[in-house]
Amino acid sequence: MIRKIIEIDQEKCNGCRLCVDACHEGAIGMVDGKAKLMRDDYCDGLGDCLPVCPTGAITFVEREADAYDEEAVQENMRKAHKNGGHDHHDGHHGHKEAKADLPCGCPGSMSKSIHRNAVESTASHAPIATAATAAATTMESQLRQWPVQIKLVPVNAPYFNGANLLVAADCSAFAYGNFHNDFMKNKVTIIGCPKLDDGDYSEKLTAILANNDIKSVTVVRMEVPCCGGIQHAVVKALQNSGKMIPWQIITISADGEIIE
Repeated sequence: MIRKIIEIDQEKCNGCRLCVDACHEGAIGMVDGKAKLMRDDYCDGLGDCLPVCPTGAITFVEREADAYDEEAVQENMRKAHKNGGHDHHDGHHGHKEAKADLPCGCPGSMSKSIHRNAVESTASHAPIATAATAAATTMESQLRQWPVQIKLVPVNAPYFNGANLLVAADCSAFAYGNFHNDFMKNKVTIIGCPKLDDGDYSEKLTAILANNDIKSVTVVRMEVPCCGGIQHAVVKALQNSGKMIPWQIITISADGEIIE
């Protein structure tokens, strides 16, 4: 059958193995120090490996290939786990099963807006304010809606209309201390991790941008290569939406500094 599948340029491959670890299905292996697609039927064509490749050696092509065999992939994952292979393969599979069992009425997925009032100063009530208490009064949550996970957020949620959208890698809020005030304030925030979540965010993000009056898009990602998946998905969604929306990319280092 003709289908979309990855292709690895052996000249560009530097043997870093990042794609091997990113491929939860076990389709990629190392041969003579280079990454290679070992089995077509293990490649689901979703491209989790693309954003982690530092040299751009991996691309999508459409060609004759065996159909994706989910049953064979799951069996391979079980064998790998049993033989002491990469635990994250089996964990990833378990994550897929957990989502399938999630009830439609899960309270954690219910959409709602969050309205916050300005915090009144406590100076008149406390004669002496220490630096710790002062900091505590200013560090208020700026989250304006629920849910926040890209996979869970409703495409047509009312809070998207007229919103300045923040699309963030979930690690970034932990790395950057003043994330709420510097990035989330007055924005609708959605988060994700392309290394841990299934598939590509671009389709969901395209629907959000196309079906709502989004005023701007800010992407906050970490400097690690796998975070390129967030950036790639947003850029693709902006292109596919057919809209001219102002956007920017902000990159955070592991020690919490803005580097771009």
